[in-house]
This record gives sequence, structure tokens and C-alpha cells, in this order.
Amino acid sequence: MLSNSCRYGIRAVIYLARNQNKTEKTGIKKISEDLELPSPFLAKILQQLAKHRILSSSKGPHGGFSLLKNPENITLLDVVNIIDGEEVFTQCVMHNGDCISIDRNKKPCPIHDDYSKVRTDIIGLFRNKTIADLAKTVNGAGGINI
Repeated sequence: MLSNSCRYGIRAVIYLARNQNKTEKTGIKKISEDLELPSPFLAKILQQLAKHRILSSSKGPHGGFSLLKNPENITLLDVVNIIDGEEVFTQCVMHNGDCISIDRNKKPCPIHDDYSKVRTDIIGLFRNKTIADLAKTVNGAGGINI
């Protein structure tokens, strides 16, 4: 459902929330090594989040990334919409295009009604789950990795 870019972005934002230091930014090399993600690819994703004012970024020897917003004010939906776009939640499972744009004179796809209910639940989950919530879960016992 979510692209690799989106999953990497979510992991990186959670990582930054867990390791937030008010005075220092975390370098892309450190983030990519700790999360075992490709550095150039991750840098592009984080720049996209910085462009949309989720993250702050700076260049140079002491540069890197940090959260621009409080993690309690960043939802999973915010990150997904920035990286993958709203189409993730509107796209038809079987047809090209979103469910809204499909000709209403034709029958919807065979799983349209069932998926519509699931889609509503997923959007609700993503809208209500904050990065702070996820960072707390990762910090909890049980060895949950990001």
C-alpha cells in the first residue's frame, strides 16, 4: 500500500522524534546508518519533508535534520500525504484512477464497497496516530525496531 519512500520517511521521522536534540541536527549519514537505509535516497525523502515544514534541514559540517514540528502535532497521515500523496487513499484497487473519477454509470469494481469501509478505517487510523505515539511504541519494551 505505501511506497518504500513513504515507509523510509515514516521510519526516519520516528527516529528523529526518538533522538530529538533541541540544539543539534542529526546528519543524514547517521540516520541512514542507524536505520540501514540508502543515504542518497533517504536524503531526497527528508528534503521533501523539510520542504513541507515537517523537518528542518541545514547543510554543512554541523548540518542535518531535526523535527520542525512537535511530534504530537505530526500525524502519520501528514507524512503519507507528503510523500505518497492522497492517491494512496483514493485509488481504486482494480482500475486506473481514483474511485471518485470512475464513471458512475459503470459498475464499481467487485471489491469497491468492502474496500471503501477498510479505506475509511485506514484513513482514521493514520489521521489519529501521531509520530509521538509511534515513537513511544518504539521506545517501549519488546524490541520493536523502526
